[in-house]
Amino acid sequence: MNIIFIGGGNMASAMIGGLLKQGWKAGAIRVVEVAAPARERLERELKVKTAAAPGADVAKADCIVLAVKPQQVREAAQALKPLPGAQLVISIAAGIRLKDLARWLDGHQRIVRVMPNTPALALAGISGLYAPRAVGAADRAAVEKILGAVGAVVWVEREEDLDAVTAVSGSGPAYVFYFIEALEQAARELGLSAEAARRLALETFAGAVKLAVQGAEPPSRLRERVTSRGGTTERALKSLEEGRVKEAIVHAVRAAAERARAMGDEFGNDQ
Repeated sequence: MNIIFIGGGNMASAMIGGLLKQGWKAGAIRVVEVAAPARERLERELKVKTAAAPGADVAKADCIVLAVKPQQVREAAQALKPLPGAQLVISIAAGIRLKDLARWLDGHQRIVRVMPNTPALALAGISGLYAPRAVGAADRAAVEKILGAVGAVVWVEREEDLDAVTAVSGSGPAYVFYFIEALEQAARELGLSAEAARRLALETFAGAVKLAVQGAEPPSRLRERVTSRGGTTERALKSLEEGRVKEAIVHAVRAAAERARAMGDEFGNDQ
């Protein structure tokens, strides 16, 4: 399968790197990227061919991955017209709805929406996938293979579910980093060295996540196992509850989902 990436930023680079590690040939991958420094980096580090604008090779690609920012998708899509009906299009732009992308591509229907996240840079991402009925089993398998190169995948049944995916896992790494920042700050304020604070915060978080992933028990049960009556953990959790931290997190994720929906309205408006 020949793939062309429209956009050569971090996520595209991560996906290309993952594909190459899976045995994909660099010659089967092309990247269209307007920024010359980015093109030079891609060619130097990943050994893939690049171009500043779509060319004749777009028509020869089996799959096109739209990896530009949401506000750039319409322009990028219009630069690709007309597309051969046989091409699979994957969009990783947050908020851009299929009906709008299809309209910008003159009615093209073989489109899959994907919401990846930044741990893809470490080949540890999670991507939410949605495809309409026009996308068959072979195309779905191809998308799973491409996104599976940088982590796990989860299919959702409704396109609007991608707004929730965007809020939970797309934006989610930022929430995790925010919590790590706070844990590290607390460690320093309690007198630990910066190096010790960083290592304790990171390894504690990584270990807890690994335990949750590998175990069969829900996070609530794992939390209870750490919490002894009258102990330090109980005191800390009581403070978090008094500060309504869980409620604030849920509110934040809802706010992110609302913004994802608003972006769909904003960027899908042709006026």
